[in-house]
Amino acid sequence: MSPTGPLLELLTSRGETVAVAESLTGGLVAAALTDVPGASLAFRGSVTAYATDVKRDLLGVDAELLAERGAVAAEVARQLATGVRDLLGADWGLATTGVAGPAPQDGQPVGTVFVAVAPPGASRAVAQRLEATGDRADIRAQSVNAALTALRVALIEAAVTPGDAPTVSDSSEPS
Repeated sequence: MSPTGPLLELLTSRGETVAVAESLTGGLVAAALTDVPGASLAFRGSVTAYATDVKRDLLGVDAELLAERGAVAAEVARQLATGVRDLLGADWGLATTGVAGPAPQDGQPVGTVFVAVAPPGASRAVAQRLEATGDRADIRAQSVNAALTALRVALIEAAVTPGDAPTVSDSSEPS
């Protein structure tokens, strides 16, 4: 079974759904989730928001934030996760943004990645920073793994403390 199988089983058993906003991963998170038979019970859909205007216009990322920090920032990941959750009517939102290379972007070095999880009902998503290594494919694979792991941890923590927002470590730059 795919490693995402238990993640989708957890969502399904709780009657919850997830939507994904992806930048640097270009649809790889959605592909990992939909690789599992029956994924449609928990996966609402995804938006591959590679262009800045798509992040802003479709997913609601703040234009001033994008102008000041660029697309590679923890707060952008948070807004992507919340935006896709709300846009696609999911319980959970999951997002990736970062620099897969070959060149730095928005003042961030290659390998800088942010993933975010927006829990049900939360107005602010939890973001994590990842310093991925290797070539473009390695960085993207590590990003997919980090995103799915962050969602799994948030789901488990939410199950342990019902009614509370997940307490996944917010290891990101100040917002």
